[in-house]
Amino acid sequence: MEHLDLLQKIPEPLLAWYGGQARSLPWRDNPEPYRVWVSEIMLQQTRVEAVKPYYARFLEALPTLEALAAAPEDQLMKLWEGLGYYSRVRNMQKAARQALEQYGGLPASLEELRKLPGIGDYTAGAVASIAFGLPVPAVDGNVLRVAARLTNSRDDVLSPAVKRQVENALRGVIPPGRAGDFNQSLMELGAMVCLPNGEPRCLLCPLRGLCLGLAAGAAPELPVKAKKKPRKREEKTVLVLLDRQGRAALERRPPKGLLAGMWQFPSLPGRAGEAQARAAAAGWGLSVLSAAPLEPAAHIFTHIEWHMTGFLLRVEGQGPFTWAAPEELEAAYALPAAFQAYRKACFPPEPG
Repeated sequence: MEHLDLLQKIPEPLLAWYGGQARSLPWRDNPEPYRVWVSEIMLQQTRVEAVKPYYARFLEALPTLEALAAAPEDQLMKLWEGLGYYSRVRNMQKAARQALEQYGGLPASLEELRKLPGIGDYTAGAVASIAFGLPVPAVDGNVLRVAARLTNSRDDVLSPAVKRQVENALRGVIPPGRAGDFNQSLMELGAMVCLPNGEPRCLLCPLRGLCLGLAAGAAPELPVKAKKKPRKREEKTVLVLLDRQGRAALERRPPKGLLAGMWQFPSLPGRAGEAQARAAAAGWGLSVLSAAPLEPAAHIFTHIEWHMTGFLLRVEGQGPFTWAAPEELEAAYALPAAFQAYRKACFPPEPG
């Protein structure tokens, strides 16, 4: 990436803008290491507004590193329910236990933070700079987009080499004593002004006088990213099995792989019909009292798309399942967002 020397000119206007425009966010208002770390993990692949209620609930239930390390898995999954990418919270607990064992808390060292499960270069840089004031960069997608537009670069921002170039350039321009504010100002600019998908708000940008992409009329088409491989498509049939007490059948997913160890409704591979659904229930030792189709639904993961059909089966028997009443589904069992479309079938309709 050429013209990265332009980054030397951005601290003053960027920090002045940030001082007046920065959003008030709970993790910014109290940048204690644990709080900053939790926020950064939650914000991966997730919008700020979506994170806020999860963050508040998580911190209320698990306010310290010690509480996170000691939390039962079902509580942890329930607190994370709906955020997706559940490996994030599992790695958080592993990291909490490792940090307490090895350092007595989150370490104030970029290198030691990187050694903890689930913490990569960006998260380590964010925690190190925001919580500990260390003069290190934190380069995420927002920062790469700002750098690409500022320098009018057509290099692939998904390339590790390009990311290293930006990190090295920023390392030399971080203002003394302002590392956290500087990194957050770059992230904020990308999140609020230098928006993705061809929609930069250039007239509001404090760096517009420096931006080569704006001068060339190329800012909306930047950054350049290599095309991702198409996602794999999987068909499945979800079976919502309810007994006479209105309890729903749940099962654990395998301990490894997608949504590892999470609770789910039983399902069949492919697009099954009612006869197949009834046969599956009988094979589990259940007597089917009635069956009704449910609306199709879809869920997109990073590399896979699930396209689902469903059936609501009223049944008798236990089968190889855990049975949960509606209030238990709300309070105790974490269902991945992929199954939320079928969750409503477990609740009786509101009286009209």
